[in-house]
Amino acid sequence: MSLTIKAHIAAHFNLNLRTAKQTKLTDYNVKIRPKPIYHSNQLIAFQPKMSAAVKSASSAIKSSLIEPDGGVLVDLVVPESERGLRTTEAESMPRVKLTKIDLEWVHVISEGWASPLRGFMRENEYLQSLHFNCLRMKDGSIVNMSLPIVLAIDDETKERIGSSTNVALLGPTGDLIGILRSIEIYKHNKEERIARTWGTTAAGLPYVEEVITPAGNWLVGGDLEVLKPIKYNDGLDHYRLSPQQLRKEFDNRQADAIFAFQLRNPIHNGHALLMNDTRRRLLEMGYKNPILLLHPLGGFTKADDVPLDVRMEQHSKVLEDGVLDPETTIVSIFPSPMHYAGPTEVQWHAKARINAGANFYIVGRDPAGMGHPTEKRDLYDPDHGKKVLSMALGLEKLNILPFRMRTFARSGENPPDGFMCPGGWKVLVQYYESLQAEEATQQPAILTS
Repeated sequence: MSLTIKAHIAAHFNLNLRTAKQTKLTDYNVKIRPKPIYHSNQLIAFQPKMSAAVKSASSAIKSSLIEPDGGVLVDLVVPESERGLRTTEAESMPRVKLTKIDLEWVHVISEGWASPLRGFMRENEYLQSLHFNCLRMKDGSIVNMSLPIVLAIDDETKERIGSSTNVALLGPTGDLIGILRSIEIYKHNKEERIARTWGTTAAGLPYVEEVITPAGNWLVGGDLEVLKPIKYNDGLDHYRLSPQQLRKEFDNRQADAIFAFQLRNPIHNGHALLMNDTRRRLLEMGYKNPILLLHPLGGFTKADDVPLDVRMEQHSKVLEDGVLDPETTIVSIFPSPMHYAGPTEVQWHAKARINAGANFYIVGRDPAGMGHPTEKRDLYDPDHGKKVLSMALGLEKLNILPFRMRTFARSGENPPDGFMCPGGWKVLVQYYESLQAEEATQQPAILTS
């Protein structure tokens, strides 16, 4: 017996979205407005108003409450003074052309989201990630790394590289992006990668069809150098804050707790109430200035997800209307592509936020999941994501905050004001009470038998 309540996002915000289901997965790019949605980065510019006494009392507070994995935040962007020399050097190297999603991974690696990873994975890193969801460091410590971050090449490119130890990386339009040094080329076993990452090889997995199926049969790993910061020129670059920039902003705001919330859909009232309730809970725990990192995913998403520019405009309106407090909220785009790999992928999402400085992570129902591509059911158990996060190796220092709405209903407690009409909430409470009563009557019968 189950009860599912679905909120239709468009009903909350009257979004003018296409309702026809899109079946083409390869065309995930959206048309970007010719001018930015935001004319300035208001979130970065904001400075909280504090008295001199408060400033003095809080001067010792730092946002670096949680160290990045490996202890040092990776930054692989070449200093401007060295770019000319590296560019000249790269011109004589064999070339590897990147896809748009490869470039998103270059962005992720170069800014330190995957710290301590310093490039596309070599084979030993790939196998650890694929089979153990973590990497063992030289000092014996363990860091979480649940998704393989790899670069595929085809036979022709492998032949062209030959015995070279370094390669130049070209963007989708042919511009020089960076260098991959001390490379290692190894076999790309696609079936094994898909089965281990998704737990199925069923047809219709969006990332598989977009990235893995058409990819080459080889993987090339090595140390990455990026010639300049990755930009998309879509009017949203000022919202793509690196982990280093986020940590600096947390310090500027004198934050003593950072709670991160990832989403790939518009914010509805339930989301907002849960985020506000989380801040209230942290204040009750004794924190003085908890800051929300509202962190929409900005890389590849499947064709029927709401496009990034629409989501960002909607998020902006939510702050403008005061549904979330701009003084205690930072909105930033997380540049990672989306796998829809459920409990495996949600570990990556949590790990990346550690590197950004977050020490609390909000997790909801079926995080990073999707419907089964060929059957009418969820691909993953909706509760497994939060359970896995509570047990995952390398995530012990991150505090997991699960959504509490069903817990409220089971215990008969009232939810945050405005979450649901009182009559509707009473229906849910009575439902869970009936389940508990049914279980209580069944247990003595089982014991008797």
